[in-house]
Amino acid sequence: MELLALLLFVSIFILILYGYPVSFTLGGISIIYALCFLDPSSFSALPPRIMGVMSNYVLLAVPLFIFMGIMLEKSGLAESLLETMAMLFGKVKGGLAISVVIVGALLAASTGIVGATVITMGLISLPTMLKRGYAPELATGTIAASGTLGQIIPPSVVLVLLGSVLNVSVGNLFKAALIPGLLLVTIYILYIAIYSYLNPEKAPAMPAEEIAAFRGEGFGRRVVEAFVLPLLLIVAVLGSIFAGIASPTEAAAVGAMGATILTIIQRKFSLKILQEVMSQTTFLTCMVFVILLGATTFTFVFREMGGDQYLIEVIENANLSPMTFLILVMIVVFIAGFFIDFIEIIFIIVPVVAPIFVQFEMDLIWIGILLAVNLQTSFLSPPFGFSLFYLKGVAPPEVTTGHLYRGIAPFVVIQVIFLLILMFFPKVIHMLI
Repeated sequence: MELLALLLFVSIFILILYGYPVSFTLGGISIIYALCFLDPSSFSALPPRIMGVMSNYVLLAVPLFIFMGIMLEKSGLAESLLETMAMLFGKVKGGLAISVVIVGALLAASTGIVGATVITMGLISLPTMLKRGYAPELATGTIAASGTLGQIIPPSVVLVLLGSVLNVSVGNLFKAALIPGLLLVTIYILYIAIYSYLNPEKAPAMPAEEIAAFRGEGFGRRVVEAFVLPLLLIVAVLGSIFAGIASPTEAAAVGAMGATILTIIQRKFSLKILQEVMSQTTFLTCMVFVILLGATTFTFVFREMGGDQYLIEVIENANLSPMTFLILVMIVVFIAGFFIDFIEIIFIIVPVVAPIFVQFEMDLIWIGILLAVNLQTSFLSPPFGFSLFYLKGVAPPEVTTGHLYRGIAPFVVIQVIFLLILMFFPKVIHMLI
Protein backbone atom coordinates (compact mmCIF):
# COMPACT_ATOMS: atom_id res chain seq x y z
CA MET A 1 0.00 0.00 0.00
CA GLU A 2 2.86 2.39 0.86
CA LEU A 3 4.52 1.73 -2.48
CA LEU A 4 1.21 2.45 -4.20
CA ALA A 5 1.18 5.82 -2.39
CA LEU A 6 4.57 6.63 -3.90
CA LEU A 7 3.31 5.43 -7.30
CA LEU A 8 0.38 7.87 -6.90
CA PHE A 9 2.86 10.71 -6.34
CA VAL A 10 4.96 9.73 -9.38
CA SER A 11 1.86 9.26 -11.59
CA ILE A 12 0.59 12.75 -10.80
CA PHE A 13 3.99 14.31 -11.43
CA ILE A 14 4.36 12.59 -14.81
CA LEU A 15 0.85 13.56 -15.96
CA ILE A 16 1.43 17.20 -14.97
CA LEU A 17 4.68 17.23 -16.97
CA TYR A 18 2.69 15.89 -19.94
CA GLY A 19 0.47 18.95 -19.70
CA TYR A 20 -2.71 17.66 -18.04
CA PRO A 21 -4.59 20.26 -15.92
CA VAL A 22 -2.98 20.33 -12.48
CA SER A 23 -6.09 20.59 -10.31
CA PHE A 24 -8.03 17.82 -12.05
CA THR A 25 -4.96 15.58 -12.23
CA LEU A 26 -4.32 16.00 -8.50
CA GLY A 27 -7.91 15.34 -7.46
CA GLY A 28 -8.90 12.90 -10.21
CA ILE A 29 -5.95 10.48 -10.01
CA SER A 30 -6.11 10.54 -6.20
CA ILE A 31 -9.81 9.58 -6.25
CA ILE A 32 -9.12 6.75 -8.75
CA TYR A 33 -6.37 5.34 -6.50
CA ALA A 34 -8.63 5.69 -3.45
CA LEU A 35 -11.50 3.86 -5.17
CA CYS A 36 -9.16 1.03 -6.18
CA PHE A 37 -7.11 0.60 -3.02
CA LEU A 38 -8.83 2.20 -0.01
CA ASP A 39 -11.84 1.24 2.09
CA PRO A 40 -14.87 3.26 0.81
CA SER A 41 -15.64 4.29 4.40
CA SER A 42 -12.48 6.41 4.44
CA PHE A 43 -14.11 8.85 1.99
CA SER A 44 -16.29 10.20 4.79
CA ALA A 45 -13.26 12.07 6.16
CA LEU A 46 -12.59 13.95 2.90
CA PRO A 47 -15.47 16.50 2.85
CA PRO A 48 -14.63 17.88 6.33
CA ARG A 49 -11.03 18.37 5.20
CA ILE A 50 -12.10 20.23 2.07
CA MET A 51 -14.45 22.45 4.08
CA GLY A 52 -11.63 23.07 6.56
CA VAL A 53 -9.48 24.39 3.73
CA MET A 54 -12.26 26.51 2.26
CA SER A 55 -13.03 28.08 5.64
CA ASN A 56 -9.35 28.81 6.42
CA TYR A 57 -9.30 32.49 7.39
CA VAL A 58 -5.62 32.90 6.47
CA LEU A 59 -6.24 31.93 2.84
CA LEU A 60 -8.63 34.87 2.48
CA ALA A 61 -5.45 36.96 2.18
CA VAL A 62 -4.72 35.38 -1.23
CA PRO A 63 -7.47 37.12 -3.28
CA LEU A 64 -6.93 40.35 -1.36
CA PHE A 65 -3.18 40.47 -2.08
CA ILE A 66 -3.83 39.52 -5.71
CA PHE A 67 -6.39 42.36 -5.98
CA MET A 68 -3.89 44.75 -4.41
CA GLY A 69 -1.14 43.77 -6.84
CA ILE A 70 -3.24 43.99 -9.99
CA MET A 71 -4.78 47.31 -8.93
CA LEU A 72 -1.31 48.78 -8.33
CA GLU A 73 -0.23 47.54 -11.74
CA LYS A 74 -3.08 49.59 -13.26
CA SER A 75 -2.26 52.67 -11.15
CA GLY A 76 0.84 53.67 -13.11
CA LEU A 77 2.95 53.33 -9.97
CA ALA A 78 5.73 51.40 -11.71
CA GLU A 79 6.16 54.01 -14.46
CA SER A 80 6.53 56.95 -12.08
CA LEU A 81 8.82 54.99 -9.74
CA LEU A 82 11.13 53.85 -12.55
CA GLU A 83 11.30 57.29 -14.13
CA THR A 84 12.12 59.00 -10.83
CA MET A 85 14.65 56.38 -9.69
CA ALA A 86 16.40 56.46 -13.07
CA MET A 87 16.98 60.20 -12.74
CA LEU A 88 18.09 59.95 -9.10
CA PHE A 89 20.76 57.38 -10.03
CA GLY A 90 21.36 58.79 -13.51
CA LYS A 91 24.90 60.04 -12.87
CA VAL A 92 26.07 56.63 -11.69
CA LYS A 93 27.30 54.04 -14.17
CA GLY A 94 24.75 51.23 -14.03
CA GLY A 95 22.36 53.62 -12.29
CA LEU A 96 19.43 52.65 -14.47
CA ALA A 97 19.92 48.96 -13.60
CA ILE A 98 20.24 49.81 -9.90
CA SER A 99 17.00 51.78 -10.10
CA VAL A 100 15.28 48.73 -11.66
CA VAL A 101 16.37 46.59 -8.68
CA ILE A 102 15.11 49.13 -6.14
CA VAL A 103 11.80 49.58 -7.97
CA GLY A 104 11.49 45.78 -8.21
CA ALA A 105 11.89 45.58 -4.43
CA LEU A 106 9.32 48.32 -3.85
CA LEU A 107 6.86 46.69 -6.24
CA ALA A 108 7.47 43.34 -4.54
CA ALA A 109 6.63 44.88 -1.18
CA SER A 110 3.57 46.50 -2.74
CA THR A 111 2.21 43.69 -4.91
CA GLY A 112 3.89 40.31 -4.37
CA ILE A 113 2.91 39.14 -7.88
CA VAL A 114 5.90 38.08 -9.99
CA GLY A 115 4.36 37.86 -13.45
CA ALA A 116 2.81 41.32 -13.29
CA THR A 117 6.05 42.89 -12.00
CA VAL A 118 8.31 41.30 -14.64
CA ILE A 119 5.97 42.19 -17.51
CA THR A 120 5.44 45.76 -16.28
CA MET A 121 9.16 46.46 -15.81
CA GLY A 122 9.99 44.69 -19.07
CA LEU A 123 7.60 46.92 -21.01
CA ILE A 124 8.75 50.13 -19.32
CA SER A 125 12.46 49.79 -18.60
CA LEU A 126 13.89 47.28 -21.12
CA PRO A 127 13.48 49.53 -24.23
CA THR A 128 14.91 52.46 -22.25
CA MET A 129 17.94 50.48 -21.05
CA LEU A 130 18.69 49.21 -24.54
CA LYS A 131 18.30 52.73 -25.96
CA ARG A 132 20.79 54.05 -23.37
CA GLY A 133 23.42 51.55 -24.53
CA TYR A 134 23.05 48.89 -21.84
CA ALA A 135 24.19 45.38 -22.74
CA PRO A 136 21.10 43.22 -23.42
CA GLU A 137 22.44 40.59 -20.98
CA LEU A 138 22.65 43.05 -18.07
CA ALA A 139 19.30 44.64 -18.89
CA THR A 140 17.33 41.39 -19.18
CA GLY A 141 19.07 39.73 -16.21
CA THR A 142 18.40 42.70 -13.94
CA ILE A 143 14.72 42.95 -14.90
CA ALA A 144 14.03 39.20 -14.58
CA ALA A 145 15.82 38.93 -11.23
CA SER A 146 14.24 42.09 -9.78
CA GLY A 147 10.78 41.01 -10.89
CA THR A 148 10.99 37.78 -8.91
CA LEU A 149 11.70 39.55 -5.61
CA GLY A 150 7.94 39.33 -5.00
CA GLN A 151 8.49 35.64 -4.17
CA ILE A 152 10.43 36.44 -1.00
CA ILE A 153 9.78 40.08 0.00
CA PRO A 154 6.51 40.29 1.99
CA PRO A 155 3.62 40.54 1.47
CA SER A 156 4.03 37.49 -0.75
CA VAL A 157 1.32 35.11 -1.96
CA VAL A 158 4.00 32.39 -1.92
CA LEU A 159 4.54 32.92 1.82
CA VAL A 160 0.79 32.89 2.51
CA LEU A 161 0.42 29.53 0.74
CA LEU A 162 3.54 28.09 2.39
CA GLY A 163 2.24 29.18 5.80
CA SER A 164 -1.02 27.39 5.12
CA VAL A 165 0.64 24.14 3.97
CA LEU A 166 3.33 24.10 6.69
CA ASN A 167 0.75 25.15 9.31
CA VAL A 168 2.86 28.04 10.62
CA SER A 169 2.10 31.72 11.24
CA VAL A 170 2.04 33.75 8.02
CA GLY A 171 2.89 36.84 10.08
CA ASN A 172 6.06 35.17 11.35
CA LEU A 173 6.95 34.09 7.81
CA PHE A 174 6.60 37.73 6.69
CA LYS A 175 8.87 38.90 9.53
CA ALA A 176 11.42 36.17 8.81
CA ALA A 177 11.49 36.99 5.08
CA LEU A 178 12.06 40.74 5.36
CA ILE A 179 15.79 40.74 6.24
CA PRO A 180 16.71 38.02 3.67
CA GLY A 181 14.74 39.91 1.02
CA LEU A 182 16.53 43.20 1.73
CA LEU A 183 19.92 41.42 1.83
CA LEU A 184 19.23 39.91 -1.58
CA VAL A 185 18.39 43.36 -2.98
CA THR A 186 21.66 44.69 -1.55
CA ILE A 187 23.67 41.86 -3.14
CA TYR A 188 21.99 42.48 -6.51
CA ILE A 189 22.94 46.18 -6.32
CA LEU A 190 26.55 45.36 -5.34
CA TYR A 191 26.85 42.97 -8.29
CA ILE A 192 25.51 45.58 -10.73
CA ALA A 193 27.82 48.27 -9.30
CA ILE A 194 30.89 46.02 -9.66
CA TYR A 195 29.87 44.88 -13.16
CA SER A 196 29.31 48.50 -14.27
CA TYR A 197 32.67 49.58 -12.83
CA LEU A 198 34.47 46.80 -14.71
CA ASN A 199 32.42 47.23 -17.92
CA PRO A 200 31.47 50.94 -18.10
CA GLU A 201 30.62 50.73 -21.82
CA LYS A 202 27.89 48.15 -21.06
CA ALA A 203 26.17 50.25 -18.37
CA PRO A 204 26.65 53.95 -19.21
CA ALA A 205 25.44 56.86 -17.12
CA MET A 206 22.53 58.94 -18.42
CA PRO A 207 23.25 62.19 -20.33
CA ALA A 208 23.75 65.14 -17.98
CA GLU A 209 21.31 67.35 -19.93
CA GLU A 210 18.46 64.86 -19.43
CA ILE A 211 19.12 64.68 -15.71
CA ALA A 212 19.26 68.48 -15.48
CA ALA A 213 15.96 68.82 -17.37
CA PHE A 214 14.23 66.32 -15.07
CA ARG A 215 15.60 67.98 -11.95
CA GLY A 216 14.14 71.31 -12.92
CA GLU A 217 10.91 72.82 -11.68
CA GLY A 218 8.64 70.42 -9.76
CA PHE A 219 11.38 67.83 -9.15
CA GLY A 220 10.72 67.62 -5.41
CA ARG A 221 6.98 67.17 -5.91
CA ARG A 222 7.52 64.35 -8.42
CA VAL A 223 9.89 62.53 -6.05
CA VAL A 224 7.40 62.83 -3.18
CA GLU A 225 4.52 61.58 -5.32
CA ALA A 226 6.56 58.66 -6.66
CA PHE A 227 7.83 57.45 -3.28
CA VAL A 228 5.54 58.60 -0.48
CA LEU A 229 2.34 56.94 -1.71
CA PRO A 230 3.77 53.43 -2.24
CA LEU A 231 5.80 53.67 0.98
CA LEU A 232 2.67 54.62 2.92
CA LEU A 233 0.94 51.56 1.48
CA ILE A 234 3.88 49.29 2.39
CA VAL A 235 3.96 50.69 5.94
CA ALA A 236 0.20 50.28 6.28
CA VAL A 237 0.33 46.61 5.21
CA LEU A 238 3.60 45.34 6.71
CA GLY A 239 3.67 47.77 9.63
CA SER A 240 0.24 46.67 10.84
CA ILE A 241 1.35 43.00 10.70
CA PHE A 242 4.72 43.50 12.39
CA ALA A 243 3.22 45.73 15.09
CA GLY A 244 0.59 43.10 15.87
CA ILE A 245 -2.25 45.48 15.02
CA ALA A 246 -3.65 43.35 12.19
CA SER A 247 -3.47 39.76 11.00
CA PRO A 248 -2.08 39.13 7.47
CA THR A 249 -5.65 38.75 6.19
CA GLU A 250 -6.75 42.05 7.72
CA ALA A 251 -3.61 43.76 6.44
CA ALA A 252 -4.33 42.36 2.95
CA ALA A 253 -7.75 44.04 3.09
CA VAL A 254 -6.06 47.31 4.07
CA GLY A 255 -3.67 46.86 1.13
CA ALA A 256 -6.49 46.20 -1.34
CA MET A 257 -8.32 49.35 -0.22
CA GLY A 258 -5.07 51.36 -0.15
CA ALA A 259 -4.17 50.27 -3.69
CA THR A 260 -7.62 51.38 -4.89
CA ILE A 261 -7.24 54.78 -3.21
CA LEU A 262 -3.74 55.18 -4.68
CA THR A 263 -5.10 54.44 -8.16
CA ILE A 264 -7.79 57.09 -7.63
CA ILE A 265 -5.14 59.63 -6.53
CA GLN A 266 -3.11 58.82 -9.66
CA ARG A 267 -6.28 59.56 -11.72
CA LYS A 268 -6.15 56.10 -13.30
CA PHE A 269 -9.26 54.67 -11.66
CA SER A 270 -12.40 53.91 -13.68
CA LEU A 271 -15.19 51.36 -13.66
CA LYS A 272 -13.51 49.61 -16.59
CA ILE A 273 -10.24 49.31 -14.61
CA LEU A 274 -12.15 48.03 -11.57
CA GLN A 275 -13.91 45.42 -13.70
CA GLU A 276 -10.58 44.26 -15.21
CA VAL A 277 -8.95 44.02 -11.78
CA MET A 278 -11.87 42.08 -10.32
CA SER A 279 -11.98 39.74 -13.32
CA GLN A 280 -8.24 38.97 -13.16
CA THR A 281 -8.39 38.56 -9.38
CA THR A 282 -11.29 36.10 -9.67
CA PHE A 283 -9.48 34.12 -12.36
CA LEU A 284 -6.21 33.81 -10.41
CA THR A 285 -7.98 33.10 -7.11
CA CYS A 286 -10.10 30.37 -8.67
CA MET A 287 -6.97 28.82 -10.19
CA VAL A 288 -5.22 28.76 -6.80
CA PHE A 289 -8.19 27.35 -4.91
CA VAL A 290 -9.11 24.68 -7.45
CA ILE A 291 -5.50 23.48 -7.32
CA LEU A 292 -5.71 23.64 -3.52
CA LEU A 293 -8.82 21.43 -3.49
CA GLY A 294 -7.09 18.88 -5.73
CA ALA A 295 -4.00 19.03 -3.51
CA THR A 296 -6.11 18.48 -0.39
CA THR A 297 -7.58 15.34 -1.96
CA PHE A 298 -4.10 14.13 -2.96
CA THR A 299 -2.66 14.74 0.52
CA PHE A 300 -5.61 12.94 2.14
CA VAL A 301 -5.30 9.84 -0.10
CA PHE A 302 -1.48 9.81 0.13
CA ARG A 303 -1.62 9.79 3.92
CA GLU A 304 -4.49 7.28 4.10
CA MET A 305 -2.33 4.93 2.04
CA GLY A 306 0.51 5.41 4.52
CA GLY A 307 2.80 7.28 2.12
CA ASP A 308 4.03 9.83 4.68
CA GLN A 309 4.85 7.20 7.32
CA TYR A 310 6.61 5.07 4.72
CA LEU A 311 8.81 8.00 3.67
CA ILE A 312 9.67 8.73 7.30
CA GLU A 313 10.65 5.08 7.84
CA VAL A 314 12.75 5.00 4.65
CA ILE A 315 14.64 8.16 5.63
CA GLU A 316 15.18 6.92 9.20
CA ASN A 317 16.45 3.55 7.94
CA ALA A 318 18.75 5.30 5.47
CA ASN A 319 20.25 7.20 8.44
CA LEU A 320 19.90 10.51 6.62
CA SER A 321 20.69 13.48 8.81
CA PRO A 322 18.12 16.31 8.91
CA MET A 323 20.49 18.56 6.93
CA THR A 324 21.11 15.90 4.28
CA PHE A 325 17.36 15.42 3.85
CA LEU A 326 16.85 19.19 3.66
CA ILE A 327 19.49 19.51 0.92
CA LEU A 328 17.85 16.64 -0.97
CA VAL A 329 14.43 18.35 -0.80
CA MET A 330 15.93 21.66 -1.93
CA ILE A 331 17.49 19.99 -4.98
CA VAL A 332 14.17 18.32 -5.87
CA VAL A 333 12.25 21.62 -5.49
CA PHE A 334 14.87 23.48 -7.55
CA ILE A 335 14.66 20.97 -10.41
CA ALA A 336 10.85 20.79 -10.22
CA GLY A 337 10.77 24.58 -10.57
CA PHE A 338 12.16 24.21 -14.11
CA PHE A 339 9.00 22.40 -15.19
CA ILE A 340 6.02 23.31 -12.98
CA ASP A 341 4.69 26.45 -11.31
CA PHE A 342 5.37 27.37 -7.68
CA ILE A 343 1.71 26.79 -6.71
CA GLU A 344 1.92 23.17 -7.83
CA ILE A 345 5.22 22.64 -6.01
CA ILE A 346 3.79 24.08 -2.80
CA PHE A 347 0.68 21.89 -2.96
CA ILE A 348 2.30 18.65 -4.24
CA ILE A 349 5.82 18.38 -2.84
CA VAL A 350 5.65 20.40 0.40
CA PRO A 351 2.75 18.43 2.00
CA VAL A 352 4.66 15.19 1.34
CA VAL A 353 7.91 16.33 3.00
CA ALA A 354 6.40 18.53 5.78
CA PRO A 355 5.69 15.57 8.16
CA ILE A 356 9.32 14.48 7.82
CA PHE A 357 10.55 17.96 8.77
CA VAL A 358 8.21 17.78 11.79
CA GLN A 359 9.60 14.33 12.66
CA PHE A 360 13.13 15.77 12.56
CA GLU A 361 11.91 18.65 14.79
CA MET A 362 13.21 21.22 12.30
CA ASP A 363 12.17 24.89 12.41
CA LEU A 364 9.31 25.19 9.90
CA ILE A 365 9.64 28.99 9.64
CA TRP A 366 13.24 28.51 8.49
CA ILE A 367 12.13 25.75 6.11
CA GLY A 368 9.42 28.03 4.68
CA ILE A 369 11.89 30.84 3.91
CA LEU A 370 14.36 28.40 2.32
CA LEU A 371 11.57 27.02 0.13
CA ALA A 372 10.50 30.54 -0.89
CA VAL A 373 14.06 31.53 -1.88
CA ASN A 374 14.46 28.22 -3.71
CA LEU A 375 11.23 28.74 -5.65
CA GLN A 376 12.41 32.23 -6.54
CA THR A 377 15.66 30.75 -7.88
CA SER A 378 13.81 28.19 -10.00
CA PHE A 379 11.71 31.04 -11.43
CA LEU A 380 14.93 32.43 -12.93
CA SER A 381 16.73 29.28 -14.00
CA PRO A 382 17.07 28.37 -17.69
CA PRO A 383 15.73 26.69 -19.68
CA PHE A 384 12.19 26.88 -18.24
CA GLY A 385 12.26 29.75 -15.74
CA PHE A 386 8.83 31.39 -15.80
CA SER A 387 10.30 34.86 -15.29
CA LEU A 388 12.30 34.41 -18.50
CA PHE A 389 9.16 33.48 -20.45
CA TYR A 390 7.34 36.55 -19.10
CA LEU A 391 10.19 38.85 -20.12
CA LYS A 392 10.77 37.25 -23.52
CA GLY A 393 7.08 37.78 -24.29
CA VAL A 394 7.41 41.57 -24.00
CA ALA A 395 11.03 42.03 -25.12
CA PRO A 396 11.92 43.73 -28.43
CA PRO A 397 12.76 41.37 -31.34
CA GLU A 398 16.50 42.09 -31.11
CA VAL A 399 16.62 40.57 -27.60
CA THR A 400 17.28 36.86 -28.06
CA THR A 401 16.80 33.89 -25.74
CA GLY A 402 20.60 33.67 -25.57
CA HIS A 403 20.71 37.20 -24.11
CA LEU A 404 18.20 36.17 -21.47
CA TYR A 405 20.09 33.00 -20.48
CA ARG A 406 23.49 34.72 -20.31
CA GLY A 407 22.04 37.69 -18.46
CA ILE A 408 20.29 35.66 -15.78
CA ALA A 409 23.19 33.25 -15.09
CA PRO A 410 25.04 35.54 -12.59
CA PHE A 411 21.81 36.21 -10.68
CA VAL A 412 21.07 32.47 -10.44
CA VAL A 413 24.58 31.94 -9.00
CA ILE A 414 23.92 34.75 -6.50
CA GLN A 415 20.60 33.12 -5.53
CA VAL A 416 22.16 29.68 -5.01
CA ILE A 417 24.97 31.12 -2.85
CA PHE A 418 22.42 33.17 -0.89
CA LEU A 419 20.27 30.05 -0.35
CA LEU A 420 23.31 28.20 1.03
CA ILE A 421 24.04 31.13 3.37
CA LEU A 422 20.47 30.98 4.74
CA MET A 423 20.74 27.20 5.15
CA PHE A 424 23.96 27.31 7.17
CA PHE A 425 23.34 30.62 8.99
CA PRO A 426 19.66 30.43 10.04
CA LYS A 427 20.05 33.35 12.48
CA VAL A 428 19.62 35.69 9.49
CA ILE A 429 16.03 34.48 9.22
CA HIS A 430 15.26 34.92 12.92
CA MET A 431 16.48 38.51 13.32
CA LEU A 432 12.94 39.98 13.46
CA ILE A 433 11.11 37.08 15.13
